Amino acid sequence: MAKKSPPAPNFEAALAELEKIVEKMEGGEQSLEESLKSFQRGIELTRACQQGLREAEQRVEKLIKKNGEFTTEPLRNEDEH
Repeated sequence: MAKKSPPAPNFEAALAELEKIVEKMEGGEQSLEESLKSFQRGIELTRACQQGLREAEQRVEKLIKKNGEFTTEPLRNEDEH
């Protein structure tokens, strides 16, 4: 039976856990098996962070002034016109 991965944490928690994994791996005191598990978890966290960033990017809005009043509109790629 395959072991399930822990649920995806929020962006900040995922980033903090990823930083701890990197520090642990850079310390060089893990066994090969522990390093492989850390690497696998790091990949999962990286994907969770990337997904979180994509979702945040989609929600970002910019504040603009139209007819003397401030309003928001979805942020789009500045290359699009």
